[in-house]
Amino acid sequence: MRMRHLGRTGLQVSEICLGTMTFGGRHGFQHMGQLNTIEARRLVHTSMDAGVNFFDTADMYSAGQSEEVLGAALGARRDDVIIATKVRWQMPDGSSGPNDRGLSRHHIVRSVEASLRRLDTDYIDLYQTHGWDGRTPWEETLRAMDDLVRAGKVRYTGASNLTSWQLTRALATSERTGLERFASHQIQYSLAAREVEWELLPMAEAEGVGVMVWSPLAGGLLSGHQERDATPPPGTRRAVGWFEPVDPERTFDTIDVLRKIAQEREVSPAQVALRWALDGKGVTSVVIGARNERQLTDNLAATTWSLTPEEHAALDAVSAPRLPYPYWHQDYSDADRVRERGED
Repeated sequence: MRMRHLGRTGLQVSEICLGTMTFGGRHGFQHMGQLNTIEARRLVHTSMDAGVNFFDTADMYSAGQSEEVLGAALGARRDDVIIATKVRWQMPDGSSGPNDRGLSRHHIVRSVEASLRRLDTDYIDLYQTHGWDGRTPWEETLRAMDDLVRAGKVRYTGASNLTSWQLTRALATSERTGLERFASHQIQYSLAAREVEWELLPMAEAEGVGVMVWSPLAGGLLSGHQERDATPPPGTRRAVGWFEPVDPERTFDTIDVLRKIAQEREVSPAQVALRWALDGKGVTSVVIGARNERQLTDNLAATTWSLTPEEHAALDAVSAPRLPYPYWHQDYSDADRVRERGED
């Protein structure tokens, strides 16, 4: 298991991060998984034995139960790992007050204290904003996060699901004010969702922001278990209306190539998709989820082999989305003035 620095920081995290959305399973998260502490501990220890030191959760996953189960599963091994959690959304347990969501100082301070209790720890390694709050200025959010770092309750801060201009504004605010700078950005990226290659990945690389990838299997679709034009198998995320939009034709064309490579390499289609994501330019860590040890062990095996250049090219070609403006225009008219990597 390779370790990679998280952005510009000295913190090293494993290239695979175990996501814990399958831990708990209440308040609308039943379809993600319903692992109890004993089952979760088995997955946590299997991951750590494979070299994983990075675990991702969020306060709203199963209304806090995911954090509780993760904290209990880690137990005495807590200091051996990096815990990442998030703040932004209303808890799905009926909380409905006007300040029960967002990135205000009020909500952040109250939420971090609750997360610390649930995780049974006195510090959070990486505290991430879980989305965009258009009603709270970055100065307020970043000041609250900076205060948590100075108080020792949080060690690093990160963001999730921002546009390029939103993240740029946050980084510029930190530079202007001297407040704690986001070390990472967690974004959707997979063979079925490559839009981040246009702005977010190049921007993160240029600004020294680590990239955590969520849903590298497109909600399980890239595992290859669903057939083209078929009803999603019972129990899968797609069967209950998982929200990630995909281009069906392009995605199933991609799955055909995944299956071909998987058969030739004697691995699963999921491993091929994860291997492709792990090789993504600027990617720091790929967040995987699992409902059982078999899934987890198979996913972890994606770190033990490499795609050939020809296999990469085939996957890139079949999954390539249409370029939007102004990218198609720049590709057509400005290619003579593109700085190549490594140029002075």
